[in-house]
Amino acid sequence: MALFTIADLHLSFGCDKPMDVFPGWKDYTARLEKNWRAVVSDQDTVVIAGDISWAMKLEETEADFSFLESLPGKKWLLKGNHDYWWTTRKKMEAYLKEKGFSSLGILFNSAEAVGDVSICGTRGWFYDAESDADKKVLNREVGRLNTSIALAKATGKEPVVFLHYPPVYGEAECQEILQVLLEQDIKQCYYGHIHGGFAAKKAVTGYYKGIDLHLISCDFTGFMPILIR
Repeated sequence: MALFTIADLHLSFGCDKPMDVFPGWKDYTARLEKNWRAVVSDQDTVVIAGDISWAMKLEETEADFSFLESLPGKKWLLKGNHDYWWTTRKKMEAYLKEKGFSSLGILFNSAEAVGDVSICGTRGWFYDAESDADKKVLNREVGRLNTSIALAKATGKEPVVFLHYPPVYGEAECQEILQVLLEQDIKQCYYGHIHGGFAAKKAVTGYYKGIDLHLISCDFTGFMPILIR
């Protein structure tokens, strides 16, 4: 049983929002499926760290979720900034059950034991949040991250954190999120959101203040799920 992760699938089977118009994204869903099937088995787990579907409403995700359901492994979904379909956990879990998407789960104010680790995390927020509205969202995300990590630690397994927004980008830190990671002694953190070669050059990967950071946006990984362990 292996644990993988990837982010920013930006699926649009149910709406007219093709990603193929961007450099490097041609035939990306076919490439993603081929790569996924090459490395992920039915016994494995994949954390998808946000920007999963371009659907605007939950009921519009059916085609995208059907695609994910057809792929091997258990998939845990984390909210991204473009997941406008995201609603309450109760509504999402009821929808997944109704549609028979048994391999999909919601990672939200929660944690899940996977092998010898526990997966946890939240969306995160901008590193330069200055407005009152942004600060309100950021404070809420800090609370959700603390809650998720606490639940992960309660399993007795090592917490592995997943975020959509990077906790560090270039020389800028989202200090509130980073402080949680440091105070909670998190050793591994995976994040998405960053696209394109130019932007990725500023993405911080490797050890930063003792935290092993990884960028997992699917165009950065070559549309390949990344093995964690």
